[in-house]
Formats: sequence, structure tokens, C-alpha cells
Amino acid sequence: MIGMPDTLSDLAQTQRDYERIERAIRFICSQRQRQPELAEIATSVHLSEYHFQRLFQRWAGITPKRFLQFLTKEHAKERLRDSASVLEAALSAGLSGPGRLHDLLVECEAVTPGQYRRGGEGIEIRYGYHATRFGPCLLAATPRGVCALRFVAPRSRGDELQAIAAEWPRARIKADQSATAAIVARIFRGTPAAAPLSLHLKGTNFQIKVWEALLAIPEGTLVSYASLAKAIGAPRASRAVGGAIGRNPVAWLIPCHRVLRSLGEIGGYRWGPERKLAMLGWEAARADQGAW
Repeated sequence: MIGMPDTLSDLAQTQRDYERIERAIRFICSQRQRQPELAEIATSVHLSEYHFQRLFQRWAGITPKRFLQFLTKEHAKERLRDSASVLEAALSAGLSGPGRLHDLLVECEAVTPGQYRRGGEGIEIRYGYHATRFGPCLLAATPRGVCALRFVAPRSRGDELQAIAAEWPRARIKADQSATAAIVARIFRGTPAAAPLSLHLKGTNFQIKVWEALLAIPEGTLVSYASLAKAIGAPRASRAVGGAIGRNPVAWLIPCHRVLRSLGEIGGYRWGPERKLAMLGWEAARADQGAW
């Protein structure tokens, strides 16, 4: 079973591990036609084959070879076929109730129409930057729930914060590292809590509908843009669904990384294709080992 980090120092180590995993995935993608051997991949991240193997075991809980099998187009196509009816079944239970995700209950609430028109006037947003198993993130939350989770590079920290400010132009935005750390702990370390984890989302009615549908996709399941559009009753709106997915304000928790093109191709991802592959591979490893 793949464990979750128990302390902040463990989480920071996991983040450092991820940075090398991401570089390795980038190398593999660029050299996919040649199918590079393990030793060559290890060299690309300046590690010996032995240490690279240990890195993968520590981060993913499985061998690099097994992990890479999960990243193939053939595996993705198989999972898409197997998951064809899963989304419809999940959505048939209704979108108004909470969905299961990472052993957490997640509830979705949209801003009121008045708050939407007023740009979040009267709302206070607290934010902080944190280490995660998929790289550093910026998390922001209102008193009603998480309103943003964005993966950031050192140079993009300010840009992402400015983007949140532009989306909520009249909200009061305040740094609060300790408050957001507790939320990150729940999301990425599985820290238990009595109350469900809430999301407070600002979007159009259609975007909210797509984001709620994404919350219904179980971990380890992959769906296509077309099947997602069909499941929400808009079978001809695949492109609009794709646009809503691209505007997803809460990475990882709203799992847009689980949506692929119908032929098993990864497609675009707001936070980078390597991160999407890392997420899919990590979740597939958990499913393979029966981690939930």
C-alpha cells in the first residue's frame, strides 16, 4: 500500500522526490519512440539506477517499470473502456450530494448570483503556499471552503495569486499560511476530520455542472471528454466541456486530470502534462495495490 506522508518534513521530501519524477517523465515522453532503459532514465535525473529505483519505490510504492506501464496509451484506452459506464452510474446518484474522494467527503457550493456579479465583495480569502506530493501549490479558501488550488513554479507564485485576485476582484485577500496548511494536510496527507471538506466555487452554471461531474469520477477511473459531455446531458458540447475543465479552479480535488481524449491520449493539462501523467500513474498504482 502507498502511504501518505505523516509530517510536513515527509511532505517536503515527497515534493523533492516528485521534482525528479517529473523530470524523468519529461525525459521518457521525449524519448518514447526509443523506449529508453531504466539506467538511461536514471542518468537523465542524475541518479544511479539503484537510487532511481529506490526513489520510485518511495514515491509511488511500485517499480519504475510497473509505473511506466500505467502511462502507456494502451493502458489508458483499456481504462477508458472499463470506465465507460462508471461515470453515468455515479452521476445517476445525483450531483447535489457529496462525492467520495481520497477518503474525504467533498461538498461543492457555488457563490451566490449576487456575489458572482459583485466579484466576491464581502468575502475574505486566505491563502498560503505549500509542498505537496505533486509539487508546490497555492491554496486559497473562503470561510465556506477551498476556492483555489493551483500548482506553482517558483517564478509563477505571484502570477497565480494575481489570477485569483482577478477572479475575485472585490474580495479581501490575506496570507494565512497556518490556516491553509491544515487544509493541505487533509487533502494530501489524509488527515481525518469530522466535517466534510467544502469547495466554494465561482463559475458559470455550466462550469459548475462540469466541475460537479468531475467530482463524481472515482479515483482510478478515466473518462473521455465525450463521455463526460454525455453524462451531464450535453452530448454535443465536448468542446465546451473541455473549456470548463481548463478553467477548473481546484486542481487534484476536482480531478480534471482523469479526463482523456477518446483514443487514450493525455491531452492538455493546465498544470503541465508531466504532472497529469504523474497523477494518473500514482492513482493507478494505488488502484493496482488496492489502496482503498
